[in-house]
Amino acid sequence: MSPVAPTHDQARTISLASIPLPAHTHISLSVQVPVLYVIVVYAVVIFAFWNIPGARTVINPLKLFTIGWHELCHISMAILTGGTVLKVCIDPDMGGATIVSGGHPTTILAAGYVGSTIFGGLFIMAGFDTLVSKIMSFVLGVGLIAPLALVRNKLTILLTVIYEGLLVGFWFIDHAQALRWYCLFIGVMNALYVVWDIADDKYFRKANDSDATQWSILYPRIPAHVWATLWIVFEIAVLTGFVLLGIAAFKRTPDQMAAEAGTSLFPRMGSLPSATAFDATPALSTAQFLPT
Repeated sequence: MSPVAPTHDQARTISLASIPLPAHTHISLSVQVPVLYVIVVYAVVIFAFWNIPGARTVINPLKLFTIGWHELCHISMAILTGGTVLKVCIDPDMGGATIVSGGHPTTILAAGYVGSTIFGGLFIMAGFDTLVSKIMSFVLGVGLIAPLALVRNKLTILLTVIYEGLLVGFWFIDHAQALRWYCLFIGVMNALYVVWDIADDKYFRKANDSDATQWSILYPRIPAHVWATLWIVFEIAVLTGFVLLGIAAFKRTPDQMAAEAGTSLFPRMGSLPSATAFDATPALSTAQFLPT
């Protein structure tokens, strides 16, 4: 039987089927959807640990990191607007405070919540990709140690060492997948800092007022709870934006993330062993012919 030529429609179907589809079209949201659930769980867990007496102590190093960055944003904006920093307080129980003389008060005050939210958003994006989480882990590693310059509590120092140890250990667990969840936790803690800040005001009457209270002092016609609501809406909106950006930018499977993180962060490490072995051979053969 002689072969029959395919019709136009059949030929079109065959040619379309032979075209390779982009890799990202085969990747479902199964890798990304768990991140969304974990963000919600983390928010509940952090709120509990931040406000339950006793449990608060367990996350002191992470609180110091979060509060420290928040105050650093105030300090940076104070200097940029011509102000003078008179005093800085970073304490896991009393909260943070930056006393400034001069500068632009509104800009300095806004820098705290804005800086915390954007910083947290970057860590949330690290929750979607292993390579980004490895990069952000260096920031976290330095940030955990920096507040110890102002801390003398032995338990807090011990807990900081433990958190640093976990940070290093997570590099080597399941191709650094655990590092993604660590960075995501830090991201949620920073991105929703206004919630913890206001909770400290409400439940613990901390010595240092929240920024929402400071806004009501700066603009007395608007009460503190309104300022708090506005900033919470702002933080949720920014957090949502970073989540959507993470979903759009990082459509990778765990295996793809592991391969990318292994080759992109230290691209030359893979070639070192072979180069060393090649160079070592003539050196050894020469040494064998040296006169005794």
